[in-house]
Amino acid sequence: MTNLIEVNSLSKKYGSKLVLDNISLTFESGTIIGLIGPNGCGKTTFIKILSGLIRDYNGSVKIDGHSPDEYTKSIVSYLPEKTYLSDWMKIKDAIMFFNDFYSDFDKNKAETMIRQFGLDPEQKIKSMSKGMQEKLQLVLVMSRNAKVYLLDEPLGGLDPASRRAMLDIILNNYSENSLVLISTHLIYAVERIFDRVVMIGGGKIMVNDTVDNLRESTGKSIEGLFEEVFKC
Repeated sequence: MTNLIEVNSLSKKYGSKLVLDNISLTFESGTIIGLIGPNGCGKTTFIKILSGLIRDYNGSVKIDGHSPDEYTKSIVSYLPEKTYLSDWMKIKDAIMFFNDFYSDFDKNKAETMIRQFGLDPEQKIKSMSKGMQEKLQLVLVMSRNAKVYLLDEPLGGLDPASRRAMLDIILNNYSENSLVLISTHLIYAVERIFDRVVMIGGGKIMVNDTVDNLRESTGKSIEGLFEEVFKC
């Protein structure tokens, strides 16, 4: 395994508010990392920096050896927290958009997963529920053969059965040469797939360790540890 993401002394402010405070991390390929913390702790900001959407920060960020640039955008598959697909699109239009835009997009894989979810390729996005839109967006993102998958709250609008199905998609569609970083507040529903957990609070790293080490050293689930660290 190699370090796909290397972050050193990263800080980010919005005006006078320090959102990320001198954090340093490395993430290896072949892992699924849970990024968890209270609302407003900097999770989305961190993911946007990795995706190249935020560029005004202090410190060093490297993805596959590159600072965020055109190359890193080509190897990063990013799922934002909010829907970004146009209302006029049908599901089949969204698939073709990704197919045209990303050279690493696997159209056949996307169409197979759409059928598995029982989604209609002719349905317009504006007529879809939030949960259906989340399914579609995750299918599109995970159908790329990327090195880094950044998923910001991918399961918020889904029922428990759909969450399990979506987690299976994540598990089955990344490789030992890639990594998945998932920001989520649904810890209990997701922690079974995590290899490593990073907890952020007050802009600082509160916990950064493998799930196995954390469970062995604390005797707690990841959700239980989260409640203890942040006094929920």
